[in-house]
Amino acid sequence: MRMEKQLSLILSLHFSLLISAIGSSNFPAIFIFGDSLFDAGNNHFNRNCTAQADFPPYGSTFFHRPTGRFTNGRTVADFIAEFIGMPLQKPYMEIELENMNTSRKNFPTNGINFASAGSGVLLATNNDSGVTPIQVQVQQFKALVDENHIDKKLVQESLIFFESGSNDIFSYFYPFDTPTLTPDAYVQSMLAQVTNFVDTIYKLGARKIAVFGLGPVGCVPARAQLPGAPVTRCYGKMNKMIKNYNMGLESMTKALPATHGPYAIGVYGDIYKTFQIFRADPKRYGFGDVENACCGYGTLGGQVQCGKEGYTICKNPNEHMFWDYFHPSERTYKLMSKALWAGGPTRIRPFNLKRFVSLRTIDHI
Repeated sequence: MRMEKQLSLILSLHFSLLISAIGSSNFPAIFIFGDSLFDAGNNHFNRNCTAQADFPPYGSTFFHRPTGRFTNGRTVADFIAEFIGMPLQKPYMEIELENMNTSRKNFPTNGINFASAGSGVLLATNNDSGVTPIQVQVQQFKALVDENHIDKKLVQESLIFFESGSNDIFSYFYPFDTPTLTPDAYVQSMLAQVTNFVDTIYKLGARKIAVFGLGPVGCVPARAQLPGAPVTRCYGKMNKMIKNYNMGLESMTKALPATHGPYAIGVYGDIYKTFQIFRADPKRYGFGDVENACCGYGTLGGQVQCGKEGYTICKNPNEHMFWDYFHPSERTYKLMSKALWAGGPTRIRPFNLKRFVSLRTIDHI
């Protein structure tokens, strides 16, 4: 109880050191780290990566072409950028390729997307696929800050988006890899890596960090590929690990002012709860199917990736919660984004992203 009072006092002091000084229309930048929830095409521009969505019908609903996003349109990061009123953040790999053959390097002022689909917080996760783990993503960012391609003062007033871990936990259940850690120990090893990420990003100037929890990965259609996983209900063992990881993420986010000083501020987006609200009352949210992939093949549409040989596609992706075997549809992402942008504390806490972007620290690096 005493610890809770101390944390409450720190938070009160912390909020007094923030001022509402900028409107969302002139918000500086977003720097994005994570996996396929955010990836805007980094894997596409990385020819050593085999985890790809750069073929039809990916991107067909909004961009009308594949962009490397693992859905039929925009992602959560795209929608939040639109809500703020800024251009979509370019993938880091695209920027690197554009700058490769020019003497004058150009870097966007509205932020950069470092996310890599299929990656995790553990270095070993899908490393044979050539994905970019979170440790490498943050080093890419660090190099740009160290070389003064990104100003630390810009970083200080910008948003950091973090979402990663679903691939780590899904990988834990692969039949060809026998886990060496218990589920609880595995989750703790993941959280240790997130702590390292937060420490590094803070040292580079980050003060406003939005941490997004994982959705119920045990409910994705791809669970049909796992021996012993139920197909008539979600995979409870997997979702239990997800919940434990999410609890750790939220505790870490809540403690930011205490662990990193009063100018550090975090919000926690409860993707799991938001997703389950949609699943519990699909008609209310316009969904006709919350179990099967719109695009894929086999049980739950979860045994063949969308666009690969033998796939089928539904008539109306907007009625499906899932676009492919692992990823939500653009419409699901839009609903999630609205909840994160303007929702109440059951969706994101201690306040939503709309308020978060209006907070400006008075600290100077």
